[in-house]
Amino acid sequence: MVLQTDKITKNFGGLTAVNRVTMQVNAGEIFGLIGPNGAGKTTFLNCVAGSYRPSSGKAFFAGHDTTGASADAMCRKGMSRTFQIPLPFPKLTVLENVMVGAIFGSESHHDKPAQERAREALAFVHFPLPEDTPAERLNAVQLKRLDLARALACKPKLLLLDELASGLTTGELDDMIHLILRIRDQGVTIIVVEHIMRVIAGICDRVMVLQYGTKIAEGTTRDVLNDPKVIEAYLGESELGH
Repeated sequence: MVLQTDKITKNFGGLTAVNRVTMQVNAGEIFGLIGPNGAGKTTFLNCVAGSYRPSSGKAFFAGHDTTGASADAMCRKGMSRTFQIPLPFPKLTVLENVMVGAIFGSESHHDKPAQERAREALAFVHFPLPEDTPAERLNAVQLKRLDLARALACKPKLLLLDELASGLTTGELDDMIHLILRIRDQGVTIIVVEHIMRVIAGICDRVMVLQYGTKIAEGTTRDVLNDPKVIEAYLGESELGH
């Protein structure tokens, strides 16, 4: 397996944002993480990716105990991510932003110059603008694609995608689904946090559901999306047709 957690918990004062979550992600799969707003999905990602130190519990990445490791250390070990709200270096160009990922990413993949790896990542995501475009000129959809290219330039073993599909048109959504599948076909394991059930149902092998920070279901996508507890807690409130 690529990722395993054992009773990961994150408290903020008296609030328990993630409550004793145990799960595992197998090599080569696309694993969905869903739940209502405020369920703790991004906080959980932050705990395994090094942005937060868990209050208790353990996290294991690629067979090693990485509990409490920093975000930059996790990136060098082969875990990269996108964010709900991308925050690139606004004065740097598109190419320069992706080069940051190429330079500071996985230690085992510095076989090519950073500029070459950055250009490969931009081509892979079909970035629509010239590479010398300043990041401050990009719209929200372009920023998401830039964020994905940067994450891929890190050459990850595990890629965390946090609501990458939000705000996309139907055509853009189809393109993004195909792109995520292409990334998986390159040998990258993926965790997808998403509210758009069309994405979850279309690409995920297995799914975990969080509610109020607690895992209420985990299993194959079909089983989880048909679980009465999940329908009551989340899917009944979702726009399943989108």
